[in-house]
Amino acid sequence: MTVESTAARTPRRSAGSKAGTTGTKRTRTTAKKDAGAEPQLVQLLTPEGKRVKNAEYDKYVAGITPDELRGLYRDMVLTRRFDAEATSLQRQGELGLWASLLGQEAAQIGSGRATREDDYVFPTYREHGVAWCRGVDPANLLGMFRGVNNGGWDPNSNNFQLYTIVIGSQTLHATGYAMGVAKDGADSAVIAYFGDGASSQGDVAESFTFSAVYNAPVVFFCQNNQWAISEPTEKQSRVPIYQRAQGYGFPGVRVDGNDVLGVLAVTRWALERARGGEGPTLVEAFTYRMGAHTTSDDPTRYRGDEERQAWEAKDPILRLRRYLEASNHADEGFFEELEAESEALGKRVREAVRAMPDPDHFAIFENAYADGHALVDEERAQFAAYQASFADEGGN
Repeated sequence: MTVESTAARTPRRSAGSKAGTTGTKRTRTTAKKDAGAEPQLVQLLTPEGKRVKNAEYDKYVAGITPDELRGLYRDMVLTRRFDAEATSLQRQGELGLWASLLGQEAAQIGSGRATREDDYVFPTYREHGVAWCRGVDPANLLGMFRGVNNGGWDPNSNNFQLYTIVIGSQTLHATGYAMGVAKDGADSAVIAYFGDGASSQGDVAESFTFSAVYNAPVVFFCQNNQWAISEPTEKQSRVPIYQRAQGYGFPGVRVDGNDVLGVLAVTRWALERARGGEGPTLVEAFTYRMGAHTTSDDPTRYRGDEERQAWEAKDPILRLRRYLEASNHADEGFFEELEAESEALGKRVREAVRAMPDPDHFAIFENAYADGHALVDEERAQFAAYQASFADEGGN
């Protein structure tokens, strides 16, 4: 499998996606999709792989080296390969479900590489690229989807929380954690990931309110892949998502989510604001979900081939490869070695999943309370007696 073999799909235009629509009279006509319009966003690397200047954000990637650029490319390629392997494993019955990140590699790698080791990350369930950046073993991500653990890693080992399935609730956790960071006087920051669908959740609105009032050092990172599960963005918001921040009193910015350099720069800026005591920021990474919402979804029921084909040209991996080749920052030997590394990763993940042991039945009682609890002890004893009854029946 080559790294360009699973290329992108295209976004539906969201209502009010061009600056200047806010505050004007809206009609049903203006709220409809404008297929020819492009959203105004921060972009440092075009789909053709051309570097463009940006007076405000260039300084955040000014010192990036060819080696670091190759590193970003490697991150995206290996993340995509892992994601493809996980999808195949689910189709083969090895996983119960899988939420693919296909098409969102630049949004995740760019933002993930912008974080410091002492920053704390609160993901949803699709942030496989961010997990990669935080040093979480890819195989560990699959245990929950195979049903053998409740997460698979210690959040405090990588400052990367466990995946959150409840839509939007992690933004409240992130806000509370960030408020604690501020009270402790630390100069680290918190970043919370969510999607365009989650942006409609009440928990997210409450998080915006508290973070603004308490000037919490948190970055809200919305990956707007434009479809939630099956609803286009214009069915959820009359303005671009990043503009919602204005109503809460903190800045919002929209960045080309398929441009890894743009995402890296904008996220560095937002995290710098947070660490400097300037409060929260909303970053909207305007990207596209190439595949299904999860492996239980059929996107052909609500999206067309025309949309997919338009976004294949905006593939985040392909555009960085074009830039690397045009700048003579990578040769064919680099790409060949990476392809071999990619296949080795897929093989390792596949073997690790199939070797996962069945879970300990009593693991569900662990980590329920920090210091133990009488009710949990009682429930554990009852469950032990229940399990033992099967052995007794077998002996009879």
